[in-house]
Amino acid sequence: MRRPATGAGGGLTETARRIIRLNYGFQLLFNLLWWMPVFYAYQKTAGLTDAEIFGIQSIYYVAFCLFEIPTGLIADRIGARNCLRAGAVVMTAANLAPVLSASYTGFLVHFLAIAAGRSLTSGAASAYLYDGLRAEQCDEHYLKAEGTARALGLAAKVVCWPLVGPLMALAHPAPYLLSAVSAAGSLACAIALPRLGGADRVSATAAADRPGRSDGGRRGGAFLRDAGAALRCVASSRWLTLVMVQGVAVFTLSRICQVNLFQPILLGHGIAEASHGGVLAAMTVAEAVGSARPQWLSRRLTPVAWVSMLSLVLAGSLAGMAYGGPWSVVALLCLFAAATGFAYPVQRKLVNDAMPAHAPRATLLSIESIVDRAVCALAAVAVGAYVSAGHLDALLLHSALATAILLGGFHLVVRSGSVKSSQETVGSGSPLMAAQDAEDAEDAEDAEDEVVRAAPGAESGRGRRG
Repeated sequence: MRRPATGAGGGLTETARRIIRLNYGFQLLFNLLWWMPVFYAYQKTAGLTDAEIFGIQSIYYVAFCLFEIPTGLIADRIGARNCLRAGAVVMTAANLAPVLSASYTGFLVHFLAIAAGRSLTSGAASAYLYDGLRAEQCDEHYLKAEGTARALGLAAKVVCWPLVGPLMALAHPAPYLLSAVSAAGSLACAIALPRLGGADRVSATAAADRPGRSDGGRRGGAFLRDAGAALRCVASSRWLTLVMVQGVAVFTLSRICQVNLFQPILLGHGIAEASHGGVLAAMTVAEAVGSARPQWLSRRLTPVAWVSMLSLVLAGSLAGMAYGGPWSVVALLCLFAAATGFAYPVQRKLVNDAMPAHAPRATLLSIESIVDRAVCALAAVAVGAYVSAGHLDALLLHSALATAILLGGFHLVVRSGSVKSSQETVGSGSPLMAAQDAEDAEDAEDAEDEVVRAAPGAESGRGRRG
């Protein structure tokens, strides 16, 4: 039975509402990097060469992947809440490094610390939110809470990024100082997060309950055993592996388009640099709306089908940019961003539900993130080759084709029946959308109780990396 709500919050308990509000604050402030629009020019002004700037970026992506596994293991050992606090401390220090030393060394330390701070929190944040709501028997609110947190963070960037230029005119290091202040605010949110009795005990002490572990010493062996357990979990769960592979298309396409190809696409269609900020703001608004309202997706399709459908929308948008004019390209970029916003929360929920209970969950999230970023790194190499050869349109078309082939293979495996039972046991079908749609209705409590009874496997799950 669900706990009685302490207020008119659609079934949310007071603790659940507090968890959601503090998660909103943490996600917004932790990811509010004021320096993002100007870091290239800032480093050029500090005397760094292009080779040094892009060399630091390469080191950053490699470091991010290397940090993922140890930080996931740490989260499973010390608990997600403590990991969020540690990540916020590291992020605050990271944003102060360029202020203290505006040199190659200072910026290298800055990006390495950014990689460490984000690795500490990327799995722990989703894990804490998912486990916290489940502990309060409010886990049906996870999808909307995750999407709204992302939307608020995107909206904050739209509001704050245009202010960076005027603020730099007043104080040159302002972007990094404001980023440090924001990170310190996320630390305050992490400190205020309530302790989760059940979830924290699983994260921090599940390893101690296994044979051969003592309360002291042998931490290195414990970390290795957790890593081995996570790898065995992936190897033994074909459904979890397939869901992770499905998410690769969304992550890679969104990352490559919105980071690597955004300016080449606009410049290739004659859109001047002065307009790029406005286009980026419009895309961010579109993505924020999609992230905040995943419940708009119809229950007629399962979440798995929706992620595939949205991935095809991303691919189709890229292909359309190869043929359209300036205005159609801008419209397609906004459509691309909106589809990304819808897809991320649903994909996260799928991965959450596919993870077995009592698994080393933060470590599993690290593995998923490494897969996503490894594929993205390989794609970035291909992007560089295509763009340098002047074959941007071919790149867009080939990316769309590769996505369609990947998704076609995914659904062939799913429909073969070899993973059917796993799909059913994690409750990843339409009851997820049914519960989310019922959430905004006056009689949501009764409707959601029916969904829970109809999908008993939906209780097993976990948070996903952000």
